Amino acid sequence: MALPQVIIIGRPNVGKSTLWNRLVGKKLALVDDQPGVTRDRRFGDAHLLGLDFTIVDTAGWEDEDAATLPGRMRKQTEAALEGADVALFVIDARAGLTPLDEEIGRYLRESTVPIIVVANKAEGKAGDSGLFEAFSLGLGDPVALSAEHGEGLADLFDALLPHLDEGQRERDEEVLADDEEEDEEALNNAPLKLAIVGRPNAGKSTLINAFLQEDRLLTGPEAGITRDSIAVDWEWTDPDSGQARPVRLIDTAGMRKKALVVDKLEKMAVADARHAVDFAEVVVLLLDATRGLEHQDLKIASLVLEEGRALIVAINKWDVAEDASGLFNGVRAALDEGLAQVKGLPVLAVSARTGKGLDTLLKAAFDVRAAWSKRVPTGLLNRWFDEALGKNPPPAPGGKRIKLRYITQAKIRPPGFVLFGTRLDDLPMSYQRYLVNGIRRDLGFDAVPVRLTLRSAKNPYRS
Repeated sequence: MALPQVIIIGRPNVGKSTLWNRLVGKKLALVDDQPGVTRDRRFGDAHLLGLDFTIVDTAGWEDEDAATLPGRMRKQTEAALEGADVALFVIDARAGLTPLDEEIGRYLRESTVPIIVVANKAEGKAGDSGLFEAFSLGLGDPVALSAEHGEGLADLFDALLPHLDEGQRERDEEVLADDEEEDEEALNNAPLKLAIVGRPNAGKSTLINAFLQEDRLLTGPEAGITRDSIAVDWEWTDPDSGQARPVRLIDTAGMRKKALVVDKLEKMAVADARHAVDFAEVVVLLLDATRGLEHQDLKIASLVLEEGRALIVAINKWDVAEDASGLFNGVRAALDEGLAQVKGLPVLAVSARTGKGLDTLLKAAFDVRAAWSKRVPTGLLNRWFDEALGKNPPPAPGGKRIKLRYITQAKIRPPGFVLFGTRLDDLPMSYQRYLVNGIRRDLGFDAVPVRLTLRSAKNPYRS
């Protein structure tokens, strides 16, 4: 299904091409203070906070005879309007409404195409009067915008979403299965970047040797043998499917408490280990079953999560663990308490010496990478959002209502979401956790670190 078309209409020199460049993300359309630079329709692929559409730049609308060049240019614009899903009627907020703006407004009121008035050049207070005047066009609330500086795009998203979301939802549902198959295939063919971190002598190098079934890395009873982060390319064969899957195993130096690291070489090794985390997709925090979970382990886990990496906790030396059940439950409870921002992290029991749990660990790593790389379709995400608000509306601190408008997924790896609304500075952390936990639980992210960014509308005249 083709993308919806959004057309930009307005008189000359109000910033139509600047807005087109902003939405396309490239300076492809010529922009100049001289009016009439654009003559033909220009099409581009636009992406605005999760909304995908075709944006159409048009020539400046002029009141000229149809036989003249400006008149023929206006005919091009009228033809573009007939095929549009939404029209952005751009005015210059600093100049205020002109008679030509009012004429264009009268023409657009007769159109069946939804019209959004965009008051461009509204940065600062100089555009306030023009913004007020735009209400008199009778085309709904204007959107205050600065195409040149990128201000007000969240408000433009708010205005476009009701018109484009249904079409976006249909396209998402139509191609979702195909996209997921393609994405899953690409993900399966890409090597899993798996870093092993932990305190010294937890058995990190021994674990990698166990995966490889060879003494590839130097090991021994002495702590701190590994200094440089070592990457080893390998193929793991899934015992369930028989599929060979590429893995890049990354061994790292043990991380001790910062106060204990005084040797220059060890400091460099720890810094290298932190650098390795940055380049990993999934990180395994390896614990020593004979020592349990210590505060330093929680600090390492927090570091991994702060970097936005998917995390798995593996308890090594399980074959020599005392009170194994009590140890496992204690680690699970301590992680849930110490890492409240990501409850339910995968915790696995392994033994590098006997090979216990190694295939389970690899399978979990691939599964958590898939969740870490997941993108939720805009329509599905907003349906979930409406249900979440219905079950638990946001609070009204001081009797003043917090209005949450929309949510969109801005990025993956790690998944990041942007929440739009008003008075978001007053939104309690407890409610933000409610939304994040719901995203993880209901949308298939499990224990992956999910980031939520709050973005308030900047138009002071919107309720």
